[in-house]
This record gives sequence, C-alpha cells and structure tokens, in this order.
Amino acid sequence: MPINHADHPCPNLPLLAPPNPRPLMTEKIVEISNLSIGYTNRAGSIVQVLRNIDLSIQPGETVGLVGESGSGKSTLALAMMAFLRSGSLLLNGDVSYLGTNLFSLSARQIEAMRGKEIALIPQNAGQSLTPTMRIGTQIEEALRLHTHVIATDRKARAIELLGLVRLPAPDEIMTRYPHELSGGQQQRVAVAMALAGEARLLLLDEPTTGLDVTTQAHILELLNDIATQTQTAMVYVSHDLGVIARVAHRVAVMYAGEVVEYGPSQDVLVNPNHPYTRGLLGSIPRLKDNELPASLPGTPPAVGSILTGCAFRDRCTFATELCTSTNPPLIDIAGTDPAHKIRCHHWEEVIQSEMVRGGSAVTRYAGGTDQEPLLSLSDVAISYFKPRMLDGLFGTKAPPATVEDIDLHVQRGETVALVGESGSGKSTIIRSIAGLKPPKAGSITYDGHDLNPPIDKRDRDLRRRIQLIFQNPDASLNPRQTVAEILAMPLRLYFGANPAEIDKRSREIMHQVRLGEHYLERYPQQLSGGEKQRVAIARAFVAEPELVLCDEVTSALDVSVQAAVLALLYELKNEQDVTYVFISHDLAVVRAVADRVAVLYQGRLCEVGPVNDIYSAPNHPYTETLLGAVLEPEPGSKPVLNADDIIESNPPAIGCPFKRRCPKNLGEICDVETPPWRINGESGHRIRCHIPLEELMETKLVSLA
Repeated sequence: MPINHADHPCPNLPLLAPPNPRPLMTEKIVEISNLSIGYTNRAGSIVQVLRNIDLSIQPGETVGLVGESGSGKSTLALAMMAFLRSGSLLLNGDVSYLGTNLFSLSARQIEAMRGKEIALIPQNAGQSLTPTMRIGTQIEEALRLHTHVIATDRKARAIELLGLVRLPAPDEIMTRYPHELSGGQQQRVAVAMALAGEARLLLLDEPTTGLDVTTQAHILELLNDIATQTQTAMVYVSHDLGVIARVAHRVAVMYAGEVVEYGPSQDVLVNPNHPYTRGLLGSIPRLKDNELPASLPGTPPAVGSILTGCAFRDRCTFATELCTSTNPPLIDIAGTDPAHKIRCHHWEEVIQSEMVRGGSAVTRYAGGTDQEPLLSLSDVAISYFKPRMLDGLFGTKAPPATVEDIDLHVQRGETVALVGESGSGKSTIIRSIAGLKPPKAGSITYDGHDLNPPIDKRDRDLRRRIQLIFQNPDASLNPRQTVAEILAMPLRLYFGANPAEIDKRSREIMHQVRLGEHYLERYPQQLSGGEKQRVAIARAFVAEPELVLCDEVTSALDVSVQAAVLALLYELKNEQDVTYVFISHDLAVVRAVADRVAVLYQGRLCEVGPVNDIYSAPNHPYTETLLGAVLEPEPGSKPVLNADDIIESNPPAIGCPFKRRCPKNLGEICDVETPPWRINGESGHRIRCHIPLEELMETKLVSLA
C-alpha cells in the first residue's frame, strides 16, 4: 500500500514504505496474561517488580506506558521481547507474540526474532551504538541481519533511513563514529536502525527524550505513518504525556509495578479517574499557563515494599483504612470496548470530584533595564573549527562560526531562557560563559569581570560565583564518591571549610533540595534520576553562586519530579537571589520559569523578549515553527508542522539564516541581506526579520495568547 505524501504535514520529506506491503491481520500482536516479574533479594525473599499485568495489542495499534521512574514501564516493555534484566525472574504469567509464548522459546529462537520481528529503540542511544564502528557500518549490519536487502543496495537504503529521521548530510553521517555525533543525532541513528528491520512490533523506550520539539514532532509523524501503513504495533514508554497523546490509541498508567488505569487515550488523558493519573496530568506545564505546575506530594514506594493494600495510598487524598488493608482490583468502569479500567476503591468519588490542574503563580522579574546588567555578551562568536596544517596551503576556508553575532544582556535576579533546535548553539553559549569554550570574537563580561579567558585562568572567587548544572547528572557526579564527599569538595575549595562546617552546610543544603540527611552516605548509583539531579543542584548551590547556568536540567525527569525540581529552582532563586541562564527543549517549561526568552537558530539570534511577548503575536517565523511543534497532552491535537527541509550542517554565509526553511520567505531580500532587528513596543521584544511586524501579526500560524 503506497503512502499518500499529499496527506503528510511535510510532503517534501521521504516516508518509509515496506518493500512488500503486509496483508491485513486480525490476530493480536501481543497478549500478556497475569505477568509477574521479580528478583530475589539478599535475604532470599522474592521482590515483585511487576504484578499481575494483563495487556493486549492489536496490529497497527500504539499503546502508551506512562508513570514515574521505577513504576515498571521499561521492565514491561522489555518483557515483550522476552528480555529480563540480570537477576530478574519470571514469577508467573506469559507473553505471547502472534500466539507464541515468547518465554517458551530457546535463546536462539528469541535472538532470531529480535530486530527482525520485534525491534527496540532505547532511551540512551549512546550505550546501544558500538563505539568502534562507523554509523553506516552499523545500519548496514542491521539490514544484513534482519532484511532481504542485497549487499549492493544496503548503503543506499542506510542513507535513506538516515534521511527519514531528519539527519543532515546522511552520506556524511554514514562515515562518522557515534562519539562524533550529538546525543540527539545518536538517538535518531537508533531510530533509523530500529526501522531498518521493518518489525511487526516496535518497542520505544523514551526514544525522543533528547530531541528538540520539531525533530520530535516529525519523527512522531513518521512513526504514525508507519503504524498506519504497515500495521506495525508499537509500545511507547514515555514520561512526556504530550507525546503519548499524539501517538497512543490506548494508555496504561503504571504505579509500583501495577496498571492503575487503562483505556483509550481520550478517556485516560482527558477524563482521568484515578488520583495518580490526575496527579501526573497536574504536574505538566502548559504553553498557555503562566505558572509553575503542581507537583505530586511524596515519593513512590520502594520496589516490593507494598504487600497489601493500595500502593498509592500514602500520596492519595481519597485514601481510607480500606486502602491500607485491601488491594483494589482493576475493574472496568465504563463497560465499553475498548474498556476503561481503574484500580481504585474510591473511583466513583474521584469522578465526582473536580480535577485541579493549576500550579503556583510565578512572580516575574521586576527589575529595571536601565541598571548595569550582571552578564553581557557583545558581538560574541564561538567556533569549534581547528585549522589543519594543509588548510592554509590549499586555501581551505573556515566554515561559518557555530555561534555568531550574539548580543544578550542578563539583569541580576533575572531568568533568561535560551531555546532552539539541537545545533542552535544554546549549550555552546553557556559553555563559553562557564569558561569551557572561549569565544572566537566579541566579549563576555560578568559584573565587570572579563569572561573571555578559559576557566583555569579565572580566579577562584569568580569560578565560585558562576556554576553550571549539566543535563546528565550521571556524567557530572563522581560514581566513586558519596553525596557527602561530592558536596564537601566545593566547600573546601571555595571556603576552606573545616569538617564540622562541611557537615553542617551539607545537611542544610540537602534539606533545601528536599532530600534527607541520610542521602549523604549514598553513592550516585544508589539514587533515582530525580534524586541525582537534586544532588547536582545542591552541589552548585552549596558554592553560594550568583549566576547558575542550567543545561536541560529537567529533560530526563518524569513529570512529577520535573515539577518538583522546577519549584525547587524557583525557591532557591528567591531565597539566594541568583540569576539563571536556562536551556530547555520544552517550551512549556520555559513558559513556566523564564522572565525573558532568546530564540536561537543555527547559532544566530532571531528573537529576544519577555516570555509573555514570545508566546504571543507577533513572532519570528522560526519561533512559530518551534511553538507549533509543541505537543500538549490532549488526544487529537496535532502539531503545526511547516513543510520545511532538514536542517543543514552550516548556516548560509549571507542573508537570513532561516531562509531555507522559512514558510514566509520573501525571496531575494532574504537570500542576500541580513535581516534587521524590529522592535515591538517598549518591553524590549526584538524580532530579526525582513517582514514588518504588522505583517508578522497578520500571518501568524500559532495562537498561544
């Protein structure tokens, strides 16, 4: 069956169609019956990770698995390819694939199915790609093992697959090693490899976490096309309920190893009837909400700690004695097909109660713009290009700078967010501010100090005053040190604190980041993702900084932990009067925390202004592209995707950087002239575009006011 390109939001992008369209199927792809998985602890007792799961998936259907970290989502998804983590046991039940019990097959039979019949797109692509093999070799190997594509056609098919996932210059990407790609590019390579085998069941474990909003939206559209045209069944694990609303036909909400709500996306995400589902939805920041989201109180129970009663009882406002003594069954509350099931003793009371979505209001920065800025970037250019010995001999020209012509000023006590797609230069800018990548040209100053020199040339007090919180705490926390040792280092380095002072201050900062003192003796690997990120925040704030650089600090967190971390950052800002430069792909998070927003495209500023101005008309066409791609947790809502091209490796040497993708391109003037800055009112809202402001207002595609 051919794919109708005219119906696709990006008709100029190729779409994946199988060489041999499959016949229509009515048999269930997956049937899970009474599945329980656990492990034996040191005391010799069985600890259940999954408890009595029943689930089925039809051909062409996508089922979303949602819940906080540790709820069992990934364990359940991996069980659908008969994979158990080391030390895990199948306690009871079975998983059938097209009528065959996977756990009854031999290891060789299972291995033959993985990749060809059942494919996995993992969350951390960096760990799933072979570091010593080129990207092209790895994709061609997948084609050799799992398809009938002949050897002479494999390279062309591999290039096609890389193009499908919107990687620029796919023939060049083929020659690179994984470490030469960004995290987002690695993730797209993993998606391409999973699509190579044309599997009937696709397991997606947080596959778009590291992607920017436009790339994520386009890949989700691609996956939807694949499911529709090839009857591929998909299981999508994600903490992003906007993603789940876009792709899933049915949703299973998991808590402490159990399914607590299960049904059609419309029922679960629009009319949730379990207190936990309502809490998750209330934790999500929204584009239209100018406030911090509400976080769920408490934390999930330790694995296997709930033996009787409802696992959610300690965090539930509806809990009674019955919830402590008796585990609620999973019952059908609607009597419809497909069923809407709830595991709650008090679901009728929950239905009758009002669902609260609102969080706490944010007080925006109220300082004047006439005061001297704390941080200033003036005509800054940053480049990673390193000329080789023969470049001068052969007249090789240096490529355009990664970041160029950046003028940005941050006031004391302000939160300025940097937004844009992967490769727009956001992290490069804050790395330069932090002293990790000196600028090629221009100047960066902080409170009268020159920040152009690298960090090892800055004095100790200046290093203390500027702290960086990385996206991945696993890469920034020493696994061989306890939390106490991690916090002690900056206290000794910056303040010369003695052991008693270190102990006192460490306990204080742990309470500030809402972690108990007992966490001080733990190692990073003994903490959850949210706990590790809080330790990273504690390490930054124990230095008593004035400027904190936040690089995607919430991107890997589930929605409830994200809401708590955002609230924590806001509280610490008010308590310690710090200034933030905040990077995030999530524009709803930016709406919640930022005072001003700077929009970057390929290292060039295209719009700067107060957050409320950025999220209303008029906008730069690129800002509209970003806002239109945002996914809200409402089934049926579609992103507004321009029929744009894949982002090219380097920005154009002349004209507007966005000209090749702009849906409002004016022609020659955009091709040859640098667009001027246009000032919108007295708020400091600036838009760099050839189109006059009144015309930008008239042609606005997305309304978020």
